[in-house]
Amino acid sequence: MSLDRRGSPRPAWPKRGEPLTALPDSIDAVERMLAAQGYVAARSLATVLFLSLRLGRPLFLEGEAGVGKTEIAKVLAAALGRRLIRLQCYEGLDASSAVYEWNFAAQMIAIRTAEAAGGADRGVLQSELFTEDFLIERPLLAAMRPQVGGPPILLIDELDRTDEPFEAYLLEALSEFQVTIPELGTVKAPAPPIVILTSNRTREVHDALKRRCLYHWVDYPDPARELQILSARCPEAQETLSREIVAFVQRLRTEDLFKKPGVAETIDWAKCLLALDVIALTPEVIADTLGAILKYQDDIQKIQGSEAKRLLDEVRKDLAPAG
Repeated sequence: MSLDRRGSPRPAWPKRGEPLTALPDSIDAVERMLAAQGYVAARSLATVLFLSLRLGRPLFLEGEAGVGKTEIAKVLAAALGRRLIRLQCYEGLDASSAVYEWNFAAQMIAIRTAEAAGGADRGVLQSELFTEDFLIERPLLAAMRPQVGGPPILLIDELDRTDEPFEAYLLEALSEFQVTIPELGTVKAPAPPIVILTSNRTREVHDALKRRCLYHWVDYPDPARELQILSARCPEAQETLSREIVAFVQRLRTEDLFKKPGVAETIDWAKCLLALDVIALTPEVIADTLGAILKYQDDIQKIQGSEAKRLLDEVRKDLAPAG
């Protein structure tokens, strides 16, 4: 049995797909938990995630698109065996879409049924219409309910796409872990959900919301960690090809592009190359598959042709000593 940094025995960690029964009790345990699910995390990210779990504080992850922010919540839910409840944010999101709404169609049927049966006392009918039977739960309300296996993982994804009024509404949910339904009263979580918020920083999120969370900026990984990520997510790729892919993507991120490729694009590109039975990068292969890593036509046009060959030559020159 291996030992951790304090000399204590390390427990055998569940394999991918096998849930835990308890929260990890150390930063090393968090790293092993994520690695068992194929997620290679920086030490700083594992630390803030451990603190979020230990203190019961929401975790606010900010960074460029495709660096693995959303994946943290998915991996955490799979590792802990908890339900993942995802609130995908968008412009104009309001309480009726995020918390609850009434099933008006079912309410109208109930009214028509009561009328056909000879009518009912108006007050009695109204009290019957606004009950749990006619309530449609949305993500925030569902996260406050008891769940099999323990409190759920609540992912509030791409919060920067919403507006300030919705941020203000979240303050109650994230500070008291409760939501208010005027017709029914306040619904408070028996145990706080594990909350992960993400932002691509298309706009600044208000300080009042950030103060209720632990904060971490998720940056692009360095070459060594990105190679580890690619090996974990695309193990069938040969090491030589994986090194070329990672080095080329790392070089692309130094270029003046409208949207730099994230880790998700690195993995997608590797899978595309494997599907084409590519064993080594060439300028022609790069030109044919640039759409897997670059998502804007201006960026693709800039890298095609001689520019792709230049970047590939630089990559191979840098990799030559390692080879």
